Amino acid sequence: MIGNIARDSMSSKKYTHVIKVMGRSASHIALECSFKTHPNLTLISEEIASKKMTLATVVNMIADVIEMRAKEGKDYNVIVVPEGLIEFIDDVKTLIAELNDLLAASTNDISDKLSPSSKGCFEALPEKIRAQLLGQRDPHGNVQVSLIETEQLLIELVSKELKKRSVKANFLGHFFGYEGRAGYPTNFDCNFCTTLGYTAALLIEEGLTGYMATVQNLHRHHTEWTIAAIPITQLLHMEQRSGKSKPVIKKALVDLNGKLFQMFVEMRKKWAIEDDYHFPGPIQFSGEEAITDSIPMTMSLAYC
Repeated sequence: MIGNIARDSMSSKKYTHVIKVMGRSASHIALECSFKTHPNLTLISEEIASKKMTLATVVNMIADVIEMRAKEGKDYNVIVVPEGLIEFIDDVKTLIAELNDLLAASTNDISDKLSPSSKGCFEALPEKIRAQLLGQRDPHGNVQVSLIETEQLLIELVSKELKKRSVKANFLGHFFGYEGRAGYPTNFDCNFCTTLGYTAALLIEEGLTGYMATVQNLHRHHTEWTIAAIPITQLLHMEQRSGKSKPVIKKALVDLNGKLFQMFVEMRKKWAIEDDYHFPGPIQFSGEEAITDSIPMTMSLAYC
């Protein structure tokens, strides 16, 4: 798809494509897409949270890249946004936490019950996004981030910012969440899930409960993988759910101090200004094993 987007950008009418990918809270899928396709900008939720960026800061960061490329005569861009981004933006994160608590206690109008800063943030959002924040909750009583059109929110706010800077831009938003999920599994996916199922069956046969089946050494050939089981209790920590503190499995977020993220930081400087778009092509099921049984790029780079 990235190849088609890049070619479309070279046409008479040039676009900034804002692409939202699946991944819930963590940005692992966004990072994988970035390494495989080299977009001009990839937002990493964990980095935005670490730097306590506000919505205005994120909007300005996107506008800066678009403006910089426009000055180079490149009026086209590809921007990748992780699904859970909105939960990591500092002022929006605070707003969502307040909404979760208030909506868990009452279904009445809550705008007057928000703190002054959250009320200002809420009122600054487009009406459609406000409705989505107040809409149907997940089974834990929290905002369903996959239903919030983050890409459209950014498009609207960045468009306003670029207008102030007298920079022209045409935007197209894409949400590739469910299209990506509906694709055929790779050989790696099949081997991995089969191994997990086999491990789970062994645990059942041994009468062991309360464990999570795991597979290790995934960067090696599948004949060299090893299996293990982790007690669920070791993975738990306390989080707010439906306005109450409950034990849940801790999210595995992108490690900002890890080798993989540091590689990304170095490479994104080049991708921001250069047209280094990559098109990995369709999944291969026949041919050389190095291609058909290839592992995720983030895993490959982490162990290189």
